[in-house]
Amino acid sequence: MLRTFLSKCQQNARSRVLWIFLILLIVAGAIGYGLLQPKQSKDETKNEVVVTLGDIEENVTAQGKLEPKEYVDVGAQVTGQLQKIYVEIGDNVTAGQLLAQIDPRIYAARVLADEANIKNLQAQLIGQQAQVVFSQQQYDRNRELLKSKGVSQQDYQNSEFNLKKAVATAVSIQAQIEQVQSTLTGDRTNLGYTKIYASMDSTMVDQKAREGQTLNANQSTPTILQLAKLDTMTVRAQVAEADVMRLKPDLPVYFSTLGYSERRWQGKVRQILPTPEVINNVVLYDVLVDVDNQDRQLMTGMSTQMFFVLGKAEQVPQIPVAALGARVRNEDNQNGAAFRVKEITEQGVQEKTVHIGLRTRRFAEIRDGVSVGAKLQTIVKAGDKDKKKDKGYPAAGVPRL
Repeated sequence: MLRTFLSKCQQNARSRVLWIFLILLIVAGAIGYGLLQPKQSKDETKNEVVVTLGDIEENVTAQGKLEPKEYVDVGAQVTGQLQKIYVEIGDNVTAGQLLAQIDPRIYAARVLADEANIKNLQAQLIGQQAQVVFSQQQYDRNRELLKSKGVSQQDYQNSEFNLKKAVATAVSIQAQIEQVQSTLTGDRTNLGYTKIYASMDSTMVDQKAREGQTLNANQSTPTILQLAKLDTMTVRAQVAEADVMRLKPDLPVYFSTLGYSERRWQGKVRQILPTPEVINNVVLYDVLVDVDNQDRQLMTGMSTQMFFVLGKAEQVPQIPVAALGARVRNEDNQNGAAFRVKEITEQGVQEKTVHIGLRTRRFAEIRDGVSVGAKLQTIVKAGDKDKKKDKGYPAAGVPRL
């Protein structure tokens, strides 16, 4: 009996050791399998997206400032006291309308002095012309008498000298008259500059000088006021060098203003200025966009959010750019750039190649490779979930209306 009992105990001990060994073997296998699998980042989680139909728009964004397309700084061309300004800020003016008056008395006095000087010289010229006639007569008479020895050679030469001198004096007086006449023309022009007229149909938008102020035009032209045509405004947008090569004249543009983000203004690129501006080592190019402003809602100096439309498509298949994998070398780019994607099917995850068209920061247009409704696998970083969505704009970059 005792021997049988001891035999059973030994068998039970072997069984427990065997089970413990099997359990340790399974645990070790699981740990090894986990170590051999590719590690997934703690801040990444797998997600599914579906190919859907939607509108997509590829654009370049920039900040801009509004300014009138046509404007002129009205200045003073003569020095003097500003006596009167006949218009106020906001007034509409027509071409040729009197805007301001500078004290004209000094310039009027100069004109009167020039006119008096001319009259004096003209009187001298009349007297000198009479002297020329007299000298000519003496010269002609002595020339005839010299033939018959009626006068001496000395008298003949004196009459010739007097004639030439009289003619030269007359020419000199005529030149003085022309010189004073030129001075008179300049003084009359300056007298006309004391009245300042509008050069175009426009609106007075700014006033730089005040009545009674003395304007000094000797060193630089002082600005009195500014006129502008407000029916057409220009947005001066600053575009980064990485994006400016994608723009071209007549490219459609829309923008919103800081105070009226619900409305969208439409325009086209008029010009891309070739000279850049460097701000904090960032190269920016000015792009000019004209926009209609018949309702006068846009004002000088307003800030704008610009959207240069590179391409637009409606109701096309699209997916989030997070679903795009590695780019594939594509010899034929007619269908667009090629990328790898992972499609989730009943047979499992399958890798496919798709061609994309328009692309924004969040979505890409699918031209071929997968169909609408297909499920794709994507890797979404945890940090991306907390990012803000384009400052109030939807995926396609179109502002909410």
